[in-house]
Amino acid sequence: MRLAVAATAPFGADVFERLAAKHDVVALVTRPDRPRGRGRRPGPPPAKEAAERLGIPALQPERLDASLELPADTVVVAAYGALIPDVLLDRALWLNVHPSLLPRWRGAAPVERALMAGDEETGVTIHRTTTELDAGPIAAQRAFTVAPQDDSGAVYARAAEVAAELLDEVLAGEPHFVPQPEEGATYAPKLTPADRELDWSQPPQELLNRIRALSPHVGARGELHGRPVTVWKARLDDGRLVPVEVQPDGRRRMSYDAFLRGLR
Repeated sequence: MRLAVAATAPFGADVFERLAAKHDVVALVTRPDRPRGRGRRPGPPPAKEAAERLGIPALQPERLDASLELPADTVVVAAYGALIPDVLLDRALWLNVHPSLLPRWRGAAPVERALMAGDEETGVTIHRTTTELDAGPIAAQRAFTVAPQDDSGAVYARAAEVAAELLDEVLAGEPHFVPQPEEGATYAPKLTPADRELDWSQPPQELLNRIRALSPHVGARGELHGRPVTVWKARLDDGRLVPVEVQPDGRRRMSYDAFLRGLR
């Protein structure tokens, strides 16, 4: 089976590489290069970097429309970052990989929102892509446990592994789709700067959940001992939140103990 993949973000790049290891992936559709890093120089998205390593052609249209031609009957979508128009959905079978147990956490940040909410279980859903956000009928779904120490990086890595296994099963035959229930549907909106802010008056468990949700890719922001910092890791000790790894503005990441020694 000749496949195409639509992916942009690191999770999508991970799924793309796992698919390419077992299947005939003939093309990648990804977002255009964007400014990155402190220098804000244009750079390729993670999925394009993976395609270049694998020698798979990468297409980067600014927007998807009828002009896009893909030499595949099935397209796998994983963290692509844009809606697929009907004109393309009608041409092929588009399968979306969503790292949640749909209909819970439809939207842009399902892993982060699940961790912020303190979910002890999440999973991966493979569903038919439709114009309605993450609402298409389900072909496969599998749950897994979220460990108390897991951050977003750990959950996304586990989700990519599960996604590849589910896709192997779905692509092995003719997919059978089951409509999603509307009961239990929740939404995971895109992260905003306000989501990064730590309010120290909140319960310690909620603060820890926010820190886990935003690590290692975004980082939770707060003030410690009068210094603005990014908190990358923390733990609970007798019901108190204890920072473990922090990054003062303009400095490298360091242990909290090193940060305190610097204050002295």
